[in-house]
Amino acid sequence: MELFPAIDLRGGAAVRLAQGDFDRQVDYGDPLTVAKTFVAGGTTWLHVVDLNAARTGTIHELGAIEQIVAVAAENGVRVQTGGGIRTEDNVAAALEGGVARVVMGTAALEDPELANRCAERWPAQVAVGLDYVVAEDGTTQAMAHGWEEGSGRSLLELLKMWDGGPVAAVVATSIARDGMLGGSDIAGLSAVLEATTIPVIASGGVGTLADIAALAELVVEGRRLAGVIVGKALVEGRFRVEEAVAACAPSA
Repeated sequence: MELFPAIDLRGGAAVRLAQGDFDRQVDYGDPLTVAKTFVAGGTTWLHVVDLNAARTGTIHELGAIEQIVAVAAENGVRVQTGGGIRTEDNVAAALEGGVARVVMGTAALEDPELANRCAERWPAQVAVGLDYVVAEDGTTQAMAHGWEEGSGRSLLELLKMWDGGPVAAVVATSIARDGMLGGSDIAGLSAVLEATTIPVIASGGVGTLADIAALAELVVEGRRLAGVIVGKALVEGRFRVEEAVAACAPSA
């Protein structure tokens, strides 16, 4: 399981939201400084999100993303980015700018075939983001437009559309747990692993090294998670990147 330290961008700063709420934002300063710290810790990936772009569909943080990509490239680190990736031209621009993989969210929910077309055009470089909420009856719904609107589609419905196709990965984020540091949605992630053969990257809720270890040990029908995105716990110094990388290795 690979570690993806997260840098969320808004207004030129590295920030974190609680449960995707833009009114519950905490700033963590210069995103390039954060990126350099993560890179120095030995990560092989960075996960960068343009938060305002996720809502509006217009890229807001291009300058910061370009700086992060440059620092990452100097150190052999790959960047996965999302937020505002709505068209094939958006995908092309991001990849031409040095990003290793893009995550399509709202556009993929509204037009699942668009994600497939982009994934076919750029093999191994296009992932889909499934940011979800769980209803009282246990059903899941993928959210769109910066988590502010329901897509009207369940996770399992969407996964069936992409399973067996060219999509490189699914980034599954529990909105209720995101930024809360209370642990990941193990049950939800287990259901996602069971429902698809696409590599799954977990996101939302990691607060301790034990949370990462639990994800590394998760096995469903012989399959493990491909990665875990960790944001708030790292920028708040609850543990170091080096420790997180070590925790990503499952026990023998």
